[in-house]
Amino acid sequence: MKIAAMSRVSRFLVFALPLLLAACAPAPAVRMKSDASQLAAQQSREQSLARADHWVMQGRLGVSDGKEGGSGSFSWTQNGSHYEFVLRGPAISGADFRLSGGPDGAQLEGLKSGPITGPDAEALMRKALGWEVPLRDLQAWVLGLRADSGAAEVSFGDNKLPSLLLQDGWSVEYREWDTTRQPALPTKVYATKLPYKVKLSIESWQFQ
Repeated sequence: MKIAAMSRVSRFLVFALPLLLAACAPAPAVRMKSDASQLAAQQSREQSLARADHWVMQGRLGVSDGKEGGSGSFSWTQNGSHYEFVLRGPAISGADFRLSGGPDGAQLEGLKSGPITGPDAEALMRKALGWEVPLRDLQAWVLGLRADSGAAEVSFGDNKLPSLLLQDGWSVEYREWDTTRQPALPTKVYATKLPYKVKLSIESWQFQ
């Protein structure tokens, strides 16, 4: 595998995942430090969504590493501990790329050099590019939840939903929510861990 030959394509995919899945965006008009009632409401949301691990999410994303960037459409299917992330976009000449895996390992397909595999998705990205990508945490973050990987700080907006989540060195900003759902779900998520920036616009959720 020649890393240099696939670096531009792989870089775009890495930013997307979620992972990739992580924002220097203008601050919302209202952002409040959490109080007891807000934290209790967040804990209630987290309990309601704790078993939500079978879903399909679709939308668009924009990514940048501070020097290069791009945009495209994606679909993310979570089936318990197994996942499939498919990325399509003009920034990669309309080609499709697929990252899939579970407890037994991960596979990245769509590269000209052929599929590559690794023990897990984060290890695969680390092997391909030498980057750390918080894929496991993103599974919680895209639902507006704190991941179970460590301490987190949450600030809330005037809708009493999370506005900013700080965890594992990442800043995850929630710009819009679908409040017609109960519990509410994010529809616009910005994330950053400099120099990496991601804008995630979620167009649809399907829970199974």
